Amino acid sequence: MATPTQPVDPSTLKTPLPTSPRCNIPSAPKIDWTPMQQEVRRVAKEKNAVVLAHNYQLGEIQDVADFAGDSLGLALQVQETDADTIVFCGVHFMAESAKIMNPEKRVLLPNLSAGCALADSISPESLEEWKERYPDHTVVTYINSSAEVKAMSDICCTSANAASVIRSIDNDKILFTPDKNLGNWVAKQVPEKEVVIYDGCCPTHDVLRGVSVEKTKSSMPEAIIIAHPECREDVIEAAHEVCSTSAMIDRVAKYPDAKTFIIATEWGIIHQLQKHYPDKEFVSADGCIGCRLHCPYMKMIDLPMVLNSLHEGFYEITVDDDVAAGARKSLERMLAVPRDN
Repeated sequence: MATPTQPVDPSTLKTPLPTSPRCNIPSAPKIDWTPMQQEVRRVAKEKNAVVLAHNYQLGEIQDVADFAGDSLGLALQVQETDADTIVFCGVHFMAESAKIMNPEKRVLLPNLSAGCALADSISPESLEEWKERYPDHTVVTYINSSAEVKAMSDICCTSANAASVIRSIDNDKILFTPDKNLGNWVAKQVPEKEVVIYDGCCPTHDVLRGVSVEKTKSSMPEAIIIAHPECREDVIEAAHEVCSTSAMIDRVAKYPDAKTFIIATEWGIIHQLQKHYPDKEFVSADGCIGCRLHCPYMKMIDLPMVLNSLHEGFYEITVDDDVAAGARKSLERMLAVPRDN
């Protein structure tokens, strides 16, 4: 029987830097995570647990996961698992959604500090105020939100199906929350709808400016720019492709002759892109190594924490029944709409 590991102090952990051939800042020393990854897999099998990881997680976390993907891909995967335990390597709202969709399963988040600034930008109180201001509007809420906010919404969406979700609604008046950049992008995809957009944003994406992307491209003029729709409008306008993180992997295949791609989203996705296309070069859109395109919350889980979570059951996510019931309706309506990106 394996000896449980001791809880890990997050303050002692160092996040390794991504590597880029165009940056002279040294990367962190390489660590062979194979033995610990093997132990994670062994214990997960022993516990009948499935490990899920978002595309922004550390590379060694993505590699050990049973499934790595974007928010929609993970939401779909959660429905398909027959495991007793779900270890969610992502942020709090994702683990919360997994619990909502699987109330009979134990859902673990290896680090409770892994929150989301975008999700925190909208509270139940602020949504209630907006609903009173726009009483005739159907509320479409980005999955990057708390269970309470989801429960107050008519339907959820992800960046991969937001336009399709809005098209599926009979009402022509939409209140989109909470990401203003995604909302602005989606509104252009469905001009036949009146879309009122809440004033929230993901600070990791919102910090990027079009001039920075153009400066990066100036040294590699033939590069293809792929951007996430949480980016600002000037970044979107500079991009050849705008899509969710999982869709980015497919979009690269559209350009077989291209050698270099500029990626405008959190740098964690570059790990997946490099795995799928080892002969291509992927450069973070901020021109460095993702220094600015870095989500601290997505990097708060490491392999020792995953192993600790499996051994000790840290940290179990719970959602009140009434809240879960309302949020489940919004999520189920979302999952019934196909992916558009």
